[in-house]
Amino acid sequence: MDKFVISSMRKSYGKTSVVVGLAEAMGKKIGYMKPLGDRLIYKKKRVWDYDTALMASIYNLEDNPEDTCFGFDHSKLNYMYDDSGIKKKLLESVDKVGKGKDVLFIESSKNMMHGTYVHLGAFSLSKHTGARLVIVLTGDNDSVVDDAAFLKKYIDMREIKFAGVIVNKVNKLKEFNDEYLPKIEKLGVSVIGALPYMEELNRLSVSYIAESLFAKVITAEDNLNRTAENILIGAMSVDAPLQKILAERRNKLMITSGDRTDMILAALESDTQAIVLTNNLLPPPNIISKAEDKGVPMMLVPFDTFKTAKQIDDLEPLLTKDDKDKIKLLGKSVKDNLNIKAMRG
Repeated sequence: MDKFVISSMRKSYGKTSVVVGLAEAMGKKIGYMKPLGDRLIYKKKRVWDYDTALMASIYNLEDNPEDTCFGFDHSKLNYMYDDSGIKKKLLESVDKVGKGKDVLFIESSKNMMHGTYVHLGAFSLSKHTGARLVIVLTGDNDSVVDDAAFLKKYIDMREIKFAGVIVNKVNKLKEFNDEYLPKIEKLGVSVIGALPYMEELNRLSVSYIAESLFAKVITAEDNLNRTAENILIGAMSVDAPLQKILAERRNKLMITSGDRTDMILAALESDTQAIVLTNNLLPPPNIISKAEDKGVPMMLVPFDTFKTAKQIDDLEPLLTKDDKDKIKLLGKSVKDNLNIKAMRG
């Protein structure tokens, strides 16, 4: 069984998306662990990490949540396990979660340092499990080279199996591969490959918005897998300029009060992926029926329009199990751009 620890220099670098892309590209039976969680959710009457729940949903993993994620808090983990205890728990979980699998992915917490105090940092995970360590980098080109230089100069890799770095979310892939990748390789840092920035991955799915807002889905629940490219706030009158904007904005999400029937109807007559109805107000039955006929999800929330818009703006575009197109795109991107054979050693 191949084992990989996937980590990053800082948080929100796209570790989980990289794992999904690798899993799709490899086409193998995979296992997944994230021993130290950082996105707590409550699902099926249990505390889960968002990423462990996501991977379980995508790949039909039936592992005990306590084996895939040990906890979220340093002090609680210190209370539950001493130094040898947490190492033993880690190895036992690797055996359980990896049983019958071709590849086991072990994702670190927020960044490669987080969890070091409780022996769950990226380097401890790699050392104690014998897994090959992959570090995800991202940012502007010079920052990526800086991070690679830091790894080479100041991080001791002698006690672990370092597979190399994956550079994620690269804006100009050819320019990076031609000009900056050789600089990293000259430092003596193995580069598994670079993945391009893809706008599609940063679009919020309607299902993710509904789940995040605890919204009540009123219509077209089967179409929640749609993604929103543009977000519009319907708080003004539907005059000619707005009609033009509504017609031009493709794949949009409309946020408006449920009593703004003019705005809702205008949205339904244009390219609208979903409508968020604010203030806990439902439109008349004929409009609800029209949205259902057109297959446009309408979601009801109790907040006012401004607060709803702010909540959506603050959302991090996390992957969901319903993002089938994104998952396929990640797999293709990894297959086209990463040297998986070199990563496996």
